[in-house]
Amino acid sequence: MTSEASRCGTIAVVGLPNVGKSTLVNRLVGEKVAITGPRPHTTRHAVRGVLNHGSAQLVFQDTPGVARHHSTPLHRIMQGSVQAALEDADIVVAMFSATDLTVEDQRWVERMQAGQGCIVAVLNKVDRIKPKTKLLPMLQQLGDWGDFTAVVPCSAASGANLDNVVLELVKHLPAGPWLFPPGQVTDAGLTFRIGEIIREKLMRRLHAEVPYGLLVEVEHLQQTKKGWRIHAVIWIEREQHKPIVIGKGGDVLKAIGSSARPEIRRLLEGDVHLELWVKVRESWSADENALKRFGFEVS
Repeated sequence: MTSEASRCGTIAVVGLPNVGKSTLVNRLVGEKVAITGPRPHTTRHAVRGVLNHGSAQLVFQDTPGVARHHSTPLHRIMQGSVQAALEDADIVVAMFSATDLTVEDQRWVERMQAGQGCIVAVLNKVDRIKPKTKLLPMLQQLGDWGDFTAVVPCSAASGANLDNVVLELVKHLPAGPWLFPPGQVTDAGLTFRIGEIIREKLMRRLHAEVPYGLLVEVEHLQQTKKGWRIHAVIWIEREQHKPIVIGKGGDVLKAIGSSARPEIRRLLEGDVHLELWVKVRESWSADENALKRFGFEVS
């Protein structure tokens, strides 16, 4: 840390599903702390990632995608975590996709703005827009939608203009001591991060076949002389999904293990022995007792 007075603040990254919130947090932190995927609502928990920039520490809170309808207890918990992140934030990053700027974006911004202080609008995925002259009306439109502290275009995937995003956020951080020691990039535990890595591989492999009835619970994590032993259970909501997740002759589970191991190995910095099981808990996403057991905060 430099000799300058330290700054530190929590930054809630909020937006509709699939605008690139988790990609942005991972890119800024410099490490994968939140899983990503092509389908909405991949993020279920508010995950924190830490960026140290000179004397400033930025604590990003990635959140589930904003949704108007809360059809299950799980959805209500997810939207509750969005509201909690907003209430806890020193700064809000209101995130939008340049490829899909809609009236629904305007609606959630209008709902969110009441009571919020510093809100920085970030227009993501600008690398996909050609010619670039198309961006100006989008930026003007965002400016018309809300009283934003700033509006910044960027590409979280390519890293384009993220320096300016960081500089804008640092300007508005409150003075104060750092919340996390240098070198710590997230407050998420190892078992959570391992479970999320496995869930990401499942969601990418299975696509729409088992959309959101998947949850991964790491039951055993042990370091041995030969490396790490991990036992994880893949929970599903319906018995008929079991053969889909396992695959013919176990080929899907084998593929999931093969794709997850290298990432887990990098995380743990050692060899990994990973064993996966598939179990059924009917309608776990609608069962408050099950949600509590799986680590969700049920009010």
